[in-house]
Amino acid sequence: MKLIKLTALVMSAAVITACSTDEKKSEEKIEINNELTADEMSAGIFTPEVMWKMGRIGTSIISPDGKNIAYTVTNYNVKENRGITSLWLISTADGNKTVKLADDVSDPIWNRTGNKLYVMKDEQIFVADVETGSLMQFSFIEGGIEGFGISPAENRIFYTRKVAVEKRNSAEIYPDMDKSQAKIYDDLMVRHWNYWDEGKYSHIFVAEIKNGKIEQGKDIMEDEAWDAPTAPYFDISEIAWNSEGTQLAYTCKKQTGTEYAISTQSDIFVYDTQTETTKNICKEFNESKNINEFQGYDQYPVWSPDGTKIAFRSMRRPGNESDKERLFVWNSNDNSMTDLTPTFDYNATNAVWDGNDAIYFIAPIEATHQICRVDCNTQQVEILTSGNHDINHFTKKDDIIVAEITKISMATEIFEINTNDYSNISQISFVNKNIYDNIQMGEVQKRLVKTTDGKQMLTWVIFPPNFDATKKYPALLYCEGGPQSVISQFWSYRWNFQLMAAQGYIIVAPNRRGVPSFGQEWLDQISGDYSGQNIRDYLSAIDDVAQETWCDNTRLGCVGASYGGYSVFFLAGNHNKRFKAFIAHCGIFNFESMYGHTEELWFVNNDYGGSYWSENPTAKRSYANSPHKFVTKWDTPILIITGLNDYRIPYTQSLEAFTAARLRGIDARLLAFENEAHQVFKPQNNLVWNREFFGWLNKYLK
Repeated sequence: MKLIKLTALVMSAAVITACSTDEKKSEEKIEINNELTADEMSAGIFTPEVMWKMGRIGTSIISPDGKNIAYTVTNYNVKENRGITSLWLISTADGNKTVKLADDVSDPIWNRTGNKLYVMKDEQIFVADVETGSLMQFSFIEGGIEGFGISPAENRIFYTRKVAVEKRNSAEIYPDMDKSQAKIYDDLMVRHWNYWDEGKYSHIFVAEIKNGKIEQGKDIMEDEAWDAPTAPYFDISEIAWNSEGTQLAYTCKKQTGTEYAISTQSDIFVYDTQTETTKNICKEFNESKNINEFQGYDQYPVWSPDGTKIAFRSMRRPGNESDKERLFVWNSNDNSMTDLTPTFDYNATNAVWDGNDAIYFIAPIEATHQICRVDCNTQQVEILTSGNHDINHFTKKDDIIVAEITKISMATEIFEINTNDYSNISQISFVNKNIYDNIQMGEVQKRLVKTTDGKQMLTWVIFPPNFDATKKYPALLYCEGGPQSVISQFWSYRWNFQLMAAQGYIIVAPNRRGVPSFGQEWLDQISGDYSGQNIRDYLSAIDDVAQETWCDNTRLGCVGASYGGYSVFFLAGNHNKRFKAFIAHCGIFNFESMYGHTEELWFVNNDYGGSYWSENPTAKRSYANSPHKFVTKWDTPILIITGLNDYRIPYTQSLEAFTAARLRGIDARLLAFENEAHQVFKPQNNLVWNREFFGWLNKYLK
């Protein structure tokens, strides 16, 4: 159920950005006006409307010659209900001069010399000239593509597209019933995340580039009924070329049906372009050593510059999607595997090679994300950066790192980090300067709260702008989703702490049990104990802040999504009258029906302890403490939000909760989005979401 995925970006792969436009193909050009109105500047308040005037940085990557940084920015037109993604350049050789290169493009990859960029446009590959900004179509692939990667040698390309492998629709199975509309399945995974299984799978195609043209592509997964990149994110960073363009490494979960639904086992595969053969390096290693390693997620391969090694992320425990992400290296010379982070008690993501014997990576450390470096020979890890920020992605050239950084008070901007002095972090993009110059953000404080079992819990407290300690303010307890997702220095366009604070609320955001960045023991505690220590952690945090003279403890609210929505539902029956209003977005309400409604069963098996018919004591405790068991104690108004295309926590969970609330006589409101899934992305839907969200809070807390 975890949503946030940090991914690596190397020259050989493009990234599917979170800031993509609503439509894959370009539509009629739309007008973008991000200027604040006179009233907005005068008020200086961060509102949902102001937030939708912000440009959203997507992919960034430094050129091979180090002279330019390419990055994408998506801006939105709310009236048109869609956005446009543009390609920009920052010149490192010309005082960080910024130039817009092209519109309606995404996923840039530099060529070898740094004078051109391969980009996605209208489901095809185009080439953008850095000097002139001209665009020339490079691929003409029938039906279009979903992602691509150019080999560093520029002699080959891979691209991905959906391929029909199996028949699922009744009209296909029974051609004489062409008006029939039914789907027919014999096994599980009939739907995933936000789509039904139509019998089509994402496949990798490999093609040679000759005389500046792409030759006929070969499906290297022909007739295979599984996806690469893997569902549901289809992250193109799971595929990587070696430097010579002779081998392609990729992540795949080669399972179907029930086996797929209960397993997290994905492996790293290597395709050889000369022999046209594929091998599973994880399986081959296990067989050579007669062991049973690599049974969980193995993902995101990255080749060393000399092409002899592959770094990848690996989770040891099967069925646990939030196990420690270890950094492994496979050596092709002797088929060896080396765990580079055996004593490092944090996740390792976004691997970037430093030569052939060291790797930079990102780790979540005490509610921030920092860059680290590990020596491949000694396994010694250095934590290189520090500070209250999230470094979410970076690329490197010589002694300069180009990083995408967020803070609770700042959306993604691009920074340079000098590898000779990692404390030298300088901002080089200013996409939303007009917002920050005119809109005041609230103070963010780091607070240590003592938990009921005597530990210290890092809690972020965000204050309203112009906070006056002599006044009393309503407060919101924010319950994080995941459940294994850290409350770090992230910036969200859906659950934005500064947006909440700007409306006059104090935000209390605790890193309760079950979140990463505080060691594996802290992270693991939540599995099988949803109703236990992490709930007590929530209450410790809000009780601690509620004692302050500036907090009005008679006006407390509780909000959250996904696992946070579960937390809201559970607390609604177990809060001892602390809260005056609840908001639950796509939350789990009934564990028994959730087990039959959801798709990725490994998640509920791991976190609940098994099925509702299981005799496992952990499972019995989990189901006995399902939120629906406590509705007789519900006594507080609740807003319930869901998306009708959500198949991770299906909308039926929200309907059950709404039904229970109304039958219990609780003041309740249901907000159901017809064209959204687990999150709300579309501009006008998001604004409706915010109006309902703050309307509900203002009604009961102000």
